[in-house]
Amino acid sequence: MIKPLTQKFMNMSREEWKDTLINNAIYIVIFLIIASIIIYEPKFVSMAVFKNILTQSSVRLILAFGVAGIIILQGTDLSLGRSVGFAAVIAASMLQRSDYAARFYPEMAELPVLLPMLASIIVCAFFSAINGWVVAKFKIHPFLATMGMMISLYGILSIYFASGAPGPQPIGGFDVRYTELVIGSTFGIPNLVLFAAGASVVVWILWNKTVFGKNMYAVGGNPEAANVSGVNVMKTTILVYVMAGVLYGIGGYLEAARIGSANNGTGFGYELDAIAACVVGGISFSGGVGKVSGAIVGVLMFTIISYGMTFVGLDMNYQYILKGIIIVAAVALDTKKYLIKS
Repeated sequence: MIKPLTQKFMNMSREEWKDTLINNAIYIVIFLIIASIIIYEPKFVSMAVFKNILTQSSVRLILAFGVAGIIILQGTDLSLGRSVGFAAVIAASMLQRSDYAARFYPEMAELPVLLPMLASIIVCAFFSAINGWVVAKFKIHPFLATMGMMISLYGILSIYFASGAPGPQPIGGFDVRYTELVIGSTFGIPNLVLFAAGASVVVWILWNKTVFGKNMYAVGGNPEAANVSGVNVMKTTILVYVMAGVLYGIGGYLEAARIGSANNGTGFGYELDAIAACVVGGISFSGGVGKVSGAIVGVLMFTIISYGMTFVGLDMNYQYILKGIIIVAAVALDTKKYLIKS
Protein backbone atom coordinates (compact mmCIF):
# COMPACT_ATOMS: atom_id res chain seq x y z
CA MET A 1 0.00 0.00 0.00
CA ILE A 2 2.89 2.37 0.80
CA LYS A 3 4.53 1.74 -2.60
CA PRO A 4 1.49 2.83 -4.69
CA LEU A 5 1.13 5.97 -2.56
CA THR A 6 4.83 6.77 -3.00
CA GLN A 7 4.51 6.20 -6.75
CA LYS A 8 1.47 8.47 -6.87
CA PHE A 9 3.32 11.32 -5.16
CA MET A 10 6.36 10.87 -7.41
CA ASN A 11 4.19 11.14 -10.52
CA MET A 12 2.43 14.31 -9.41
CA SER A 13 2.98 17.41 -11.53
CA ARG A 14 4.17 20.71 -10.14
CA GLU A 15 0.64 22.10 -10.24
CA GLU A 16 -0.71 19.04 -8.44
CA TRP A 17 1.93 19.43 -5.73
CA LYS A 18 1.02 23.09 -5.40
CA ASP A 19 -2.68 22.32 -5.06
CA THR A 20 -2.00 19.56 -2.52
CA LEU A 21 0.15 21.83 -0.38
CA ILE A 22 -2.39 24.66 -0.52
CA ASN A 23 -5.33 22.38 0.28
CA ASN A 24 -3.49 20.89 3.26
CA ALA A 25 -1.60 24.02 4.33
CA ILE A 26 -3.60 24.50 7.54
CA TYR A 27 -2.86 20.93 8.66
CA ILE A 28 0.82 21.32 7.83
CA VAL A 29 1.03 24.52 9.88
CA ILE A 30 -0.80 22.94 12.82
CA PHE A 31 1.47 19.89 12.78
CA LEU A 32 4.52 22.18 12.67
CA ILE A 33 3.20 24.04 15.73
CA ILE A 34 2.63 20.74 17.57
CA ALA A 35 6.12 19.53 16.56
CA SER A 36 7.62 22.79 17.86
CA ILE A 37 5.86 22.32 21.20
CA ILE A 38 7.18 18.75 21.47
CA ILE A 39 10.74 19.83 20.60
CA TYR A 40 10.60 22.68 23.13
CA GLU A 41 9.10 20.49 25.86
CA PRO A 42 9.53 16.72 25.24
CA LYS A 43 7.49 15.94 28.38
CA PHE A 44 4.45 17.00 26.37
CA VAL A 45 4.52 13.50 24.86
CA SER A 46 3.22 11.46 27.80
CA MET A 47 0.22 9.31 28.66
CA ALA A 48 -0.94 11.81 31.29
CA VAL A 49 -0.97 14.67 28.76
CA PHE A 50 -2.71 12.47 26.19
CA LYS A 51 -5.40 11.59 28.72
CA ASN A 52 -5.89 15.24 29.67
CA ILE A 53 -6.20 16.26 26.01
CA LEU A 54 -8.84 13.60 25.37
CA THR A 55 -10.76 14.67 28.49
CA GLN A 56 -10.66 18.35 27.55
CA SER A 57 -11.70 17.54 23.99
CA SER A 58 -14.75 15.51 25.00
CA VAL A 59 -17.29 18.25 25.75
CA ARG A 60 -15.90 20.41 22.94
CA LEU A 61 -16.46 17.57 20.50
CA ILE A 62 -20.08 17.09 21.52
CA LEU A 63 -20.71 20.81 21.03
CA ALA A 64 -18.83 20.82 17.72
CA PHE A 65 -21.09 18.04 16.42
CA GLY A 66 -24.08 20.24 17.23
CA VAL A 67 -22.93 23.30 15.32
CA ALA A 68 -21.38 21.18 12.54
CA GLY A 69 -24.81 20.12 11.29
CA ILE A 70 -25.86 23.75 11.14
CA ILE A 71 -22.69 24.70 9.24
CA ILE A 72 -23.43 21.93 6.74
CA LEU A 73 -26.75 23.77 6.17
CA GLN A 74 -24.68 26.89 5.30
CA GLY A 75 -25.49 28.37 8.71
CA THR A 76 -23.94 29.04 12.09
CA ASP A 77 -25.09 29.24 15.71
CA LEU A 78 -23.95 32.09 17.93
CA SER A 79 -26.34 31.00 20.70
CA LEU A 80 -24.38 27.79 21.36
CA GLY A 81 -22.45 29.19 24.34
CA ARG A 82 -25.53 30.57 26.08
CA SER A 83 -27.42 27.32 25.48
CA VAL A 84 -24.56 25.41 27.09
CA GLY A 85 -24.59 27.86 30.00
CA PHE A 86 -28.34 27.43 30.46
CA ALA A 87 -28.00 23.63 30.45
CA ALA A 88 -25.12 23.82 32.94
CA VAL A 89 -27.07 26.05 35.34
CA ILE A 90 -30.16 23.84 35.11
CA ALA A 91 -28.16 20.70 35.86
CA ALA A 92 -26.16 22.38 38.63
CA SER A 93 -29.25 23.83 40.32
CA MET A 94 -30.97 20.44 40.42
CA LEU A 95 -28.03 18.25 41.45
CA GLN A 96 -26.63 19.83 44.60
CA ARG A 97 -25.93 17.84 47.76
CA SER A 98 -28.81 17.73 50.23
CA ASP A 99 -26.51 19.01 53.01
CA TYR A 100 -25.09 21.90 50.98
CA ALA A 101 -25.84 25.22 52.73
CA ALA A 102 -26.39 27.38 49.63
CA ARG A 103 -28.81 25.15 47.75
CA PHE A 104 -30.60 26.63 44.75
CA TYR A 105 -33.74 24.66 45.66
CA PRO A 106 -33.55 24.12 49.45
CA GLU A 107 -36.64 21.88 49.62
CA MET A 108 -35.98 19.80 46.52
CA ALA A 109 -35.69 16.07 47.12
CA GLU A 110 -32.82 14.06 45.68
CA LEU A 111 -33.42 13.52 41.98
CA PRO A 112 -32.36 10.71 39.64
CA VAL A 113 -28.99 11.84 38.31
CA LEU A 114 -30.06 11.73 34.63
CA LEU A 115 -33.34 13.65 35.07
CA PRO A 116 -31.64 17.10 35.04
CA MET A 117 -29.85 16.04 31.84
CA LEU A 118 -33.25 15.44 30.26
CA ALA A 119 -34.42 18.86 31.49
CA SER A 120 -31.31 20.50 30.02
CA ILE A 121 -31.83 18.74 26.70
CA ILE A 122 -35.50 19.77 26.48
CA VAL A 123 -34.74 23.43 27.22
CA CYS A 124 -31.86 23.64 24.74
CA ALA A 125 -33.76 21.72 22.05
CA PHE A 126 -36.73 24.08 22.46
CA PHE A 127 -34.69 27.24 21.93
CA SER A 128 -32.73 25.65 19.07
CA ALA A 129 -36.01 24.65 17.42
CA ILE A 130 -37.05 28.31 17.53
CA ASN A 131 -33.77 29.20 15.83
CA GLY A 132 -34.39 26.63 13.10
CA TRP A 133 -37.99 27.74 12.59
CA VAL A 134 -37.06 31.41 12.31
CA VAL A 135 -34.26 30.63 9.83
CA ALA A 136 -36.43 28.32 7.69
CA LYS A 137 -39.71 30.25 7.86
CA PHE A 138 -38.53 33.85 7.50
CA LYS A 139 -35.28 33.21 5.59
CA ILE A 140 -33.35 35.23 8.17
CA HIS A 141 -29.61 34.67 8.01
CA PRO A 142 -28.58 32.23 10.78
CA PHE A 143 -25.95 34.70 12.01
CA LEU A 144 -28.62 37.28 12.83
CA ALA A 145 -31.25 34.83 14.05
CA THR A 146 -28.90 33.07 16.46
CA MET A 147 -27.34 36.35 17.58
CA GLY A 148 -30.80 37.50 18.68
CA MET A 149 -31.34 34.18 20.46
CA MET A 150 -27.92 34.48 22.11
CA ILE A 151 -28.87 37.84 23.64
CA SER A 152 -32.35 36.70 24.67
CA LEU A 153 -31.05 33.46 26.17
CA TYR A 154 -28.55 35.34 28.30
CA GLY A 155 -31.37 37.44 29.72
CA ILE A 156 -33.57 34.41 30.45
CA LEU A 157 -30.61 32.51 31.91
CA SER A 158 -29.69 35.43 34.17
CA ILE A 159 -33.26 35.68 35.48
CA TYR A 160 -33.29 31.96 36.27
CA PHE A 161 -29.81 32.12 37.80
CA ALA A 162 -30.86 34.97 40.12
CA SER A 163 -34.09 33.21 41.16
CA GLY A 164 -32.38 30.62 43.37
CA ALA A 165 -32.64 30.76 47.16
CA PRO A 166 -29.06 32.08 47.70
CA GLY A 167 -29.44 34.71 44.97
CA PRO A 168 -27.10 35.22 41.99
CA GLN A 169 -23.98 33.33 43.07
CA PRO A 170 -22.02 30.43 41.54
CA ILE A 171 -23.81 27.12 41.96
CA GLY A 172 -21.65 24.39 43.49
CA GLY A 173 -21.73 21.63 46.04
CA PHE A 174 -22.71 18.92 43.57
CA ASP A 175 -24.15 15.52 44.39
CA VAL A 176 -21.32 12.97 44.36
CA ARG A 177 -23.34 10.76 41.98
CA TYR A 178 -23.27 13.56 39.43
CA THR A 179 -19.55 14.25 39.66
CA GLU A 180 -18.65 10.56 39.60
CA LEU A 181 -20.82 9.99 36.54
CA VAL A 182 -19.12 12.80 34.62
CA ILE A 183 -15.52 13.03 35.84
CA GLY A 184 -15.13 9.45 37.02
CA SER A 185 -13.75 6.62 34.90
CA THR A 186 -14.78 3.17 33.70
CA PHE A 187 -12.09 0.52 33.29
CA GLY A 188 -9.50 3.30 33.39
CA ILE A 189 -11.18 5.31 30.62
CA PRO A 190 -12.50 8.77 31.63
CA ASN A 191 -16.30 8.83 31.46
CA LEU A 192 -16.16 12.10 29.52
CA VAL A 193 -14.26 10.30 26.76
CA LEU A 194 -16.92 7.57 26.74
CA PHE A 195 -19.68 10.20 26.44
CA ALA A 196 -17.83 11.77 23.48
CA ALA A 197 -17.26 8.38 21.85
CA GLY A 198 -20.94 7.52 22.21
CA ALA A 199 -21.94 10.88 20.71
CA SER A 200 -19.53 10.29 17.81
CA VAL A 201 -21.12 6.93 16.97
CA VAL A 202 -24.68 8.27 17.18
CA VAL A 203 -23.90 11.36 15.07
CA TRP A 204 -22.06 9.25 12.47
CA ILE A 205 -25.07 6.97 12.12
CA LEU A 206 -27.50 9.91 11.87
CA TRP A 207 -25.39 11.68 9.26
CA ASN A 208 -24.49 8.67 7.12
CA LYS A 209 -27.14 5.98 7.56
CA THR A 210 -30.47 7.80 7.84
CA VAL A 211 -32.82 9.74 5.58
CA PHE A 212 -32.36 12.68 7.95
CA GLY A 213 -28.62 12.75 7.21
CA LYS A 214 -29.11 12.51 3.45
CA ASN A 215 -31.64 15.33 3.58
CA MET A 216 -29.31 17.46 5.69
CA TYR A 217 -26.52 17.23 3.10
CA ALA A 218 -28.99 17.80 0.27
CA VAL A 219 -30.41 20.98 1.86
CA GLY A 220 -26.93 22.21 2.71
CA GLY A 221 -25.63 21.62 -0.81
CA ASN A 222 -28.57 23.21 -2.64
CA PRO A 223 -31.83 23.94 -0.78
CA GLU A 224 -33.74 24.78 -3.97
CA ALA A 225 -32.76 21.52 -5.66
CA ALA A 226 -33.52 19.59 -2.45
CA ASN A 227 -36.98 21.14 -2.31
CA VAL A 228 -37.67 20.21 -5.94
CA SER A 229 -36.52 16.66 -5.15
CA GLY A 230 -39.19 16.35 -2.48
CA VAL A 231 -37.11 17.12 0.61
CA ASN A 232 -39.01 19.07 3.27
CA VAL A 233 -36.49 21.88 3.73
CA MET A 234 -38.22 23.48 6.71
CA LYS A 235 -38.59 20.20 8.59
CA THR A 236 -34.98 19.23 7.88
CA THR A 237 -33.66 22.62 8.99
CA ILE A 238 -35.62 22.54 12.25
CA LEU A 239 -34.52 18.96 12.96
CA VAL A 240 -30.86 19.86 12.43
CA TYR A 241 -31.21 22.73 14.91
CA VAL A 242 -33.07 20.49 17.38
CA MET A 243 -30.29 17.92 17.13
CA ALA A 244 -27.82 20.70 17.88
CA GLY A 245 -29.88 21.70 20.91
CA VAL A 246 -29.88 18.13 22.21
CA LEU A 247 -26.08 18.03 21.97
CA TYR A 248 -25.79 21.46 23.66
CA GLY A 249 -27.96 20.17 26.51
CA ILE A 250 -25.75 17.12 27.01
CA GLY A 251 -22.62 19.25 26.73
CA GLY A 252 -23.83 21.76 29.31
CA TYR A 253 -24.80 18.97 31.73
CA LEU A 254 -21.29 17.50 31.44
CA GLU A 255 -19.51 20.85 31.54
CA ALA A 256 -20.98 21.93 34.89
CA ALA A 257 -19.65 18.79 36.58
CA ARG A 258 -16.33 19.01 34.73
CA ILE A 259 -15.54 22.52 35.98
CA GLY A 260 -17.22 22.00 39.36
CA SER A 261 -19.68 24.92 39.29
CA ALA A 262 -21.98 26.91 37.03
CA ASN A 263 -23.15 30.51 36.69
CA ASN A 264 -24.75 32.73 34.08
CA GLY A 265 -21.33 33.25 32.46
CA THR A 266 -20.70 29.55 31.88
CA GLY A 267 -20.34 28.74 28.19
CA PHE A 268 -19.35 32.26 27.14
CA GLY A 269 -17.38 32.06 23.89
CA TYR A 270 -17.77 28.30 23.50
CA GLU A 271 -19.45 28.83 20.14
CA LEU A 272 -16.26 30.31 18.71
CA ASP A 273 -14.13 27.30 19.65
CA ALA A 274 -16.75 24.88 18.28
CA ILE A 275 -17.15 26.73 14.98
CA ALA A 276 -13.38 27.12 14.59
CA ALA A 277 -12.80 23.42 15.18
CA CYS A 278 -15.41 22.54 12.55
CA VAL A 279 -13.86 24.83 9.95
CA VAL A 280 -10.35 23.50 10.62
CA GLY A 281 -11.80 19.99 10.31
CA GLY A 282 -13.06 20.68 6.80
CA ILE A 283 -16.75 21.30 7.53
CA SER A 284 -17.44 23.93 4.93
CA PHE A 285 -19.56 27.06 5.22
CA SER A 286 -20.28 26.61 1.51
CA GLY A 287 -22.74 23.91 2.62
CA GLY A 288 -23.26 20.21 2.08
CA VAL A 289 -19.70 19.28 3.03
CA GLY A 290 -18.45 17.82 6.29
CA LYS A 291 -17.66 14.57 8.06
CA VAL A 292 -17.77 13.34 11.64
CA SER A 293 -14.06 12.56 11.35
CA GLY A 294 -13.42 16.18 10.34
CA ALA A 295 -15.06 17.49 13.51
CA ILE A 296 -13.02 15.06 15.61
CA VAL A 297 -9.75 16.08 13.94
CA GLY A 298 -10.56 19.78 14.24
CA VAL A 299 -11.40 19.56 17.96
CA LEU A 300 -8.34 17.46 18.75
CA MET A 301 -6.03 19.79 16.85
CA PHE A 302 -7.35 22.89 18.61
CA THR A 303 -7.21 21.21 22.01
CA ILE A 304 -3.64 19.99 21.44
CA ILE A 305 -2.54 23.46 20.39
CA SER A 306 -4.31 25.17 23.32
CA TYR A 307 -3.06 22.64 25.86
CA GLY A 308 0.42 22.64 24.34
CA MET A 309 0.80 26.42 24.36
CA THR A 310 -0.33 26.51 27.98
CA PHE A 311 2.00 23.59 28.76
CA VAL A 312 5.05 25.52 27.53
CA GLY A 313 3.90 28.69 29.31
CA LEU A 314 3.01 30.83 26.27
CA ASP A 315 1.24 34.03 27.20
CA MET A 316 -2.55 33.81 26.69
CA ASN A 317 -2.56 36.91 24.49
CA TYR A 318 -0.23 35.22 21.99
CA GLN A 319 -2.43 32.13 22.09
CA TYR A 320 -5.42 34.23 21.01
CA ILE A 321 -3.40 35.73 18.16
CA LEU A 322 -2.30 32.32 16.89
CA LYS A 323 -5.81 30.84 17.14
CA GLY A 324 -7.23 33.81 15.24
CA ILE A 325 -4.69 33.39 12.44
CA ILE A 326 -5.48 29.67 12.16
CA ILE A 327 -9.22 30.34 11.95
CA VAL A 328 -8.86 33.01 9.25
CA ALA A 329 -6.45 30.81 7.28
CA ALA A 330 -8.81 27.84 7.48
CA VAL A 331 -11.78 29.90 6.24
CA ALA A 332 -9.67 31.44 3.45
CA LEU A 333 -8.52 28.02 2.24
CA ASP A 334 -12.06 26.66 2.43
CA THR A 335 -13.32 29.59 0.34
CA LYS A 336 -10.53 29.07 -2.19
CA LYS A 337 -11.42 25.36 -2.60
CA TYR A 338 -15.10 26.27 -3.05
CA LEU A 339 -14.32 28.87 -5.72
CA ILE A 340 -12.11 26.44 -7.63
CA LYS A 341 -14.85 23.76 -7.62
CA SER A 342 -17.50 26.23 -8.76
